[in-house]
Amino acid sequence: MDARTLNIIGAGRVGRTLGKLWHDARVFRVQSMLTRGAESAREAVAFMGTGSAVETLAAMSPADQWLLATPDAELALVAQNLAAVGVLRAGDVVFHCSGALASSELRAVVTDGARSASLSGVSVHVASVHPLKSFADPADAVRTFAGTWCTAEGDAAALAMLKPAFEAIGARVVRIDPQHKTLYHAASVLVCNNLTALMEAGLQCYEKAGISRADAMAMMEPLVRETVDNVFKLGTVKALTGPVARGDHAVVARQLDALHATDPRVAEIYRALGVIAVKLARAQGGAGAVSSKAIEQLLQSGK
Repeated sequence: MDARTLNIIGAGRVGRTLGKLWHDARVFRVQSMLTRGAESAREAVAFMGTGSAVETLAAMSPADQWLLATPDAELALVAQNLAAVGVLRAGDVVFHCSGALASSELRAVVTDGARSASLSGVSVHVASVHPLKSFADPADAVRTFAGTWCTAEGDAAALAMLKPAFEAIGARVVRIDPQHKTLYHAASVLVCNNLTALMEAGLQCYEKAGISRADAMAMMEPLVRETVDNVFKLGTVKALTGPVARGDHAVVARQLDALHATDPRVAEIYRALGVIAVKLARAQGGAGAVSSKAIEQLLQSGK
């Protein structure tokens, strides 16, 4: 693959991770780096080992690819300002990595910006490619990126360039329906971010039961890891265990009462997830299916 040029606007954890991966793999030649502050841009350049920090859009060099790795709320304005500067050329690709916003977020503003800059003949291609991965630590993300699933949508010309670029750094790219991207992102939040929050809720309950946080973490680890392994090995129906799967109405009632007395918000989480667990228990069959109606009523009514 030719080493096409790449500029990055917003070189936070995602931007600098992808920039370094593409630089190391010689997929893109990273050029200009623009962030909110000059210092953060210099830090990104140092992390990637390539590129140069700039302080304005106008100072950015022309490039084949433009990664907009800003917060979602800033994407539209940044893309509009980029097009208005007049640095975009026919055939350039502008893309973002948001999991919640579609590529159409860029299409309209790039077109409007190009028109306002008297560049109505410029054809800029837009796309979105979202890596389904936690980027808490860029150095670790670089090391573990291979095998990451990425959802992609946008102009065919843009995806024809971006798909092989992501695959060259180990990504597994699949297409997504942009109309339902918010639902996809919500699913990702549920199984990633909210899983973390759910574990924190569990930790707090352990602590209130008199177990130290350190011991609770040690106790949780094998239980959580085994549960996750079972889900991916057996599927959610067969992986379900516990009082709902056993059809133990009395245990569910006592736990619900205890949670209400301790933290009503956690009790509501327990109830909502319990209703989903009831559906799994019905599919599973056995004692859980027999008692599922009574347990579902308990969870929905709280009594």
